[in-house]
Amino acid sequence: MAWMASSVERRISPKALWNEVRSVVVLAANYGPRDDPLAAVRKRDRAAISIYARNRDYHDVLKGRLKTLAAWLIKSAGEPRAAVKVFVDTAPVLEKPLAERAGVGWQGKHTNLVSRAFGSWLFLAEVFTTLDLPTDADEADHCGRCRACLDICPTQAFLGPYRLDPRRCISYLTIEHRGPIPREFRESLGNRIYGCDDCLAVCPWNKFAQRSREAKFVEREDLAAPPLAELAVLDEAGFRKKFSGSPIKRIGIARFLRNVLIAVGNSGDRTLLTAVNAHLRATHPLVRGAAVWALAQLADRASVVAASRRLLPSEGDAAVADEWAAALTKDWPSERSDRRNATEPS
Repeated sequence: MAWMASSVERRISPKALWNEVRSVVVLAANYGPRDDPLAAVRKRDRAAISIYARNRDYHDVLKGRLKTLAAWLIKSAGEPRAAVKVFVDTAPVLEKPLAERAGVGWQGKHTNLVSRAFGSWLFLAEVFTTLDLPTDADEADHCGRCRACLDICPTQAFLGPYRLDPRRCISYLTIEHRGPIPREFRESLGNRIYGCDDCLAVCPWNKFAQRSREAKFVEREDLAAPPLAELAVLDEAGFRKKFSGSPIKRIGIARFLRNVLIAVGNSGDRTLLTAVNAHLRATHPLVRGAAVWALAQLADRASVVAASRRLLPSEGDAAVADEWAAALTKDWPSERSDRRNATEPS
């Protein structure tokens, strides 16, 4: 999260980012899903991918349209010397407060923007310009006493209404976080391998949400709930081919497999152990470490001990060695049962 601290000065005001800006045009694009956004979460043998990432990368889709709009603005204003800059998550722009000021929606208790017309399913983008444009009225907060988004969070990432600890957020953990997923959150991830839609999906304002009419935002069938068994065996070439044009490709194969292996460990499906065992010798330590954790969730103690004897002596990464140590000292169900039986009167 260091990037947030390093860019705080530029995030405070649009003028801190570009001193010549006089107006900001905020735009929202609807990516409303066609089906229940939480359906995939209930399929433990399959992967749950955030709705926004089930097709084309929205950065690529929106940037061209912003440039077209920016050119139209200058032409319509009749000021050829006017300047513009366009942003789609490409600069430290406080886009949600700006969208609220522009009347697009309000920042809900889950800290995301909510629209009375489109619910929570919105991509945001901005056109900064030196043109002096008329302003719109702010949108009021319509969350009321509702706290559905706060209560559903799997990792309890909300410190309170409008306060999110991003270090606990599944979207951050599966996309931005570069190291091992902290153990305290792994079971809560369930089968979510890229992002999380829970707090968006339960927002009551989504009863007004509309299915996106943009073909590039409609989910691909193969990304609606792909089998973990297929994802767990992807190599670099297979990963790039499957996620070509998708935002998922940006996290790289190592972080992707880290996430998939956590989901595999949570699946309870022992048939996936073949894939897990293959990744115990992976080149990247991030993948090896996640494979060790998945092995400890699915295999029996004897299998974990045997694998550790083969692999731990030659393990050169401290984080992976720590995963083995945690796996070997795990509180196994059979051992808990033995302890309970030992304390029972004969």
